[in-house]
Amino acid sequence: MKFGKNTEFDRDFYQKNLMGPSAVRLIEEFAGRLPLIHDMRVLDLGCGTGLTSIFLVKEFGVQVFAVDLWIAAAENYERIRQFDLEDKIIPIHANAHDLPFSEGYFNAIISIDAYYYFGTGEDFLDRRMAPLLAKDGFIAVAMPGLQKEFGENVPEAIKPFWTDEVCETFHDKNWWKSLWEKSTKTTVKDCFSLRCHKTAWEDWLECDNPYAKGDVKMMEAEQGKYFDTLALIAGLKEKSIEVRK
Repeated sequence: MKFGKNTEFDRDFYQKNLMGPSAVRLIEEFAGRLPLIHDMRVLDLGCGTGLTSIFLVKEFGVQVFAVDLWIAAAENYERIRQFDLEDKIIPIHANAHDLPFSEGYFNAIISIDAYYYFGTGEDFLDRRMAPLLAKDGFIAVAMPGLQKEFGENVPEAIKPFWTDEVCETFHDKNWWKSLWEKSTKTTVKDCFSLRCHKTAWEDWLECDNPYAKGDVKMMEAEQGKYFDTLALIAGLKEKSIEVRK
């Protein structure tokens, strides 16, 4: 399977290593809007099995610090070795709320299909993300969400799947934009829906993964009426970044 201009994954490898709606589909569409430059230092936060990190190196030649809490760094290192990218991707096991990096270390922080798990706090951008950015750096995230907030009116079809975790993490574009606009250190540059929403979910639901199998019934009930895939881009307040359209 080919993504972008330079990234290829064996289908079995691809499906085996997905952890949700295809993060590769998301980064493939999203990255075209980002001012990524060769040798830029990038934090791939919540990298999962490292597929997005591999894509970023293959397509843009950046240096990636691939951080995840759920997947061991040693496991990701073995995948990275399969692509001969040990000199470009550094796998790290760490918590997004306790990252082991110096201030101003990264030109970009990118989080695909993960940010909603750890970034819903009002102070997360200012306390955890902004300090890590170089002066010309940017933050870019893409994640599952809602077309519109439910509030107390959760649709009947969705109620069986509307767990406390989903309620806390699934929000619409306006909710996320409002949250990010509370930041005193960053400025929202763009907030939009990704066109690959349907394809990203289809790839995931085809996987022989117990979580994917569990999501099949949810997506059958949802019928394309309620869920969305969202993206946000922000830069530091004292700097502006060019966002491609």
